[in-house]
Amino acid sequence: MQRTLLRDIHDRLMNQAGCENVRYHPSRRRPRYVIADIDTTVFVGNSYEAKNARLEVRFWYPAGVGYEYYRINWIEPERNLMLGLHQDADHQDLGPCHIQLNYEDTPVDRYAATFLDVHPLSVFDDRLQQLPTALGSIRWEDGTPSLPTWPV
Repeated sequence: MQRTLLRDIHDRLMNQAGCENVRYHPSRRRPRYVIADIDTTVFVGNSYEAKNARLEVRFWYPAGVGYEYYRINWIEPERNLMLGLHQDADHQDLGPCHIQLNYEDTPVDRYAATFLDVHPLSVFDDRLQQLPTALGSIRWEDGTPSLPTWPV
């Protein structure tokens, strides 16, 4: 089931404007993640600061949990920035789903996000649509990013 879902995500990203070099990690035969290099000008728009980013997507099905876990991470290596939408057992105080901003490998902000009780591929599509808005919400002050609020 996980392999089929990752194949479907791979295929969607292959057809998503701004996604390039879509691949499986560690391999096509044993996929754990789907990774895509991002042309930020196409994906987010001309006004977005970073020009190099990648998207890392992972879904998995833990035993004893009635829904899938996922991590959809936007990573900018040059700015050492990560914005992730996560549904997992971390940060139970925020509920099952949260958005997290990391800078220089340290969490900066974390907010609860709406739990989407739909098919994982629909969750992926919804979260992918939300990424440009979330990225546009990042504020930089004195060289440090923050995510002032998260409404979703």
